[in-house]
Amino acid sequence: MSTKAADQLVSVLMNWKVKHVFGLPGDSIDTTVDALRRNQEKIKFVQVRHEEVAALSAAANAKLTGGVGVCLAIGGPGAIHLLNGLYDAKMDHVPVLALLGQVTTKDINEGYFQEVNTPKLFDDVAVFNKTISASDNLGKVVDSAIRAAMTKKGVAVLTIPDDLPDHKVTNEYKDSAAAFKLSTPQVDDEQLAEAISMVQQAQKPLALIGKGGEHAGAELQKFVETNNIPFILTMPAKGTIADDHANSLGNVGKLGTKPAYEAMKSTDLLLMIGTNYPYTPYLPDAGQAKCIQIDTCPENLGSRYAVDLAIDGDAGAVVSQLNAKGALRSDDRFLKACQKDMDIWNKWMSEKRSLNTTPASPEAVFASIDETAPKDAVYSIDVGTSTSWGARFLHVQPTQKYSISAWLGTMGCGLPSAIAGAESYPERKNISVSGDGAFAMVMQDFVTAVKYKLPIIQVVINNQKLAFIEYEQQSAGQLNYEIDLEDMDYAKFAEAAGGVGYTARSNAEFKDALEKAYKETDKPVLINVYVKDNAPLPGKIVGEEAMGYTKYGTHYLENYWKIPSMPPLKDIMRQFF
Repeated sequence: MSTKAADQLVSVLMNWKVKHVFGLPGDSIDTTVDALRRNQEKIKFVQVRHEEVAALSAAANAKLTGGVGVCLAIGGPGAIHLLNGLYDAKMDHVPVLALLGQVTTKDINEGYFQEVNTPKLFDDVAVFNKTISASDNLGKVVDSAIRAAMTKKGVAVLTIPDDLPDHKVTNEYKDSAAAFKLSTPQVDDEQLAEAISMVQQAQKPLALIGKGGEHAGAELQKFVETNNIPFILTMPAKGTIADDHANSLGNVGKLGTKPAYEAMKSTDLLLMIGTNYPYTPYLPDAGQAKCIQIDTCPENLGSRYAVDLAIDGDAGAVVSQLNAKGALRSDDRFLKACQKDMDIWNKWMSEKRSLNTTPASPEAVFASIDETAPKDAVYSIDVGTSTSWGARFLHVQPTQKYSISAWLGTMGCGLPSAIAGAESYPERKNISVSGDGAFAMVMQDFVTAVKYKLPIIQVVINNQKLAFIEYEQQSAGQLNYEIDLEDMDYAKFAEAAGGVGYTARSNAEFKDALEKAYKETDKPVLINVYVKDNAPLPGKIVGEEAMGYTKYGTHYLENYWKIPSMPPLKDIMRQFF
């Protein structure tokens, strides 16, 4: 029995449990799109308005579900538009398959309209990068591409000349989806014994938990509780253990807490569990602490901090074996000292959470979301000050999901992620928060949410500027330049697109709009909330940043003959000392 090669491609996708493909149709990919049309009851093609959104949605789909995300585009300009989202997938180590159209085989290398050398263009972003040369092996190559993406946690790219998927094939291909299972290295008994000894001997142990521990939240929680160990979660790992857990010190780094920074500079044993945390100035000083690092990627071991014990293994499996040994230590003095610091920090933050201002305070806006979001909410947080406020004021729970662009840090990731989240988890409330600068980059795809009746809640934090860039320039000692944005009525835009739009200019108005937004069931809601330009100060202002702010103040005085507007002195003092 013969079938079209494109149907074989779609069959492989279905066997790998792909539920959504994000993209735009067009001439050089239409034979593949036609196969999706024929199988639309099994795979939903989500038509976006820009290919960048397709790739960002596919990446978010992979982050939120643990499966492979899939996007497609025509060759040439459409393929090029995918790159930003694919780099997000690459740098956050999630599996994504990109299907790229190409001119027909007879026109390749002829300089035809929209012909681009996509294999060369996508070489850096991909762990698997092939051009289909025959229709008979299309299913096999697709299967290999997905297997590579899943195994290497990266991007697989297939360039497909548009005539080939339309060819009839007689061979039946049995893909590897059902048999595929990733194995994890077994932990050496000697390493396990050494880890136990190091934990037992430590007086000030501290756990830094990353995305690699996300699947093992219950085991990790048991470990830190049983052994009186304070923990810090990296941003991508928020919610692995509840953010408001008694042992939690929040996040660390520029977006983190002061207690987390101080614990890092006091610990004598750092347990890096499933993380390759890059900001080394916020790790213990060189030689200060011993270090155990657990990671399934051997090249990560010791790449950020000198390790005394490098365990090539799955975080859940290793911690489960440690838990099987029972309590390894009973000393809770360091934990209690950290908790005391955290109590003080939380009192400072509670002042911010209760601010009642006009325009609204971003801290209070996020606090309102935190206090009202359902226990199974899916958060999609954009890049910019939204990232900062989300880190501080959203107490994410293990029953919730939290998606960000962690390593690429690309503005505009919030809305595409919410679209992916609403498609994958239609029964859950999907909440996206973006600054006005980030949202404007992808705002056209709000109409995608309208088209598919996705009741996402899109909050736009509107301060008419690139606020995070403002503080980056200041901390580097530079005068602010070209950070102001022209205001726009995003609520009217949402209504023009067919959704629901609210404008809020105070905390009370925002709470009212949010309450109404939760009640929508078949339309996306946009809340355009005007906020004060509050500075998301680092949890701890380090010397280099202090010098930068001093330099900025001096330059400002020299150029404008007045002292610049700065955050409240008490906030600066809290974060500095």
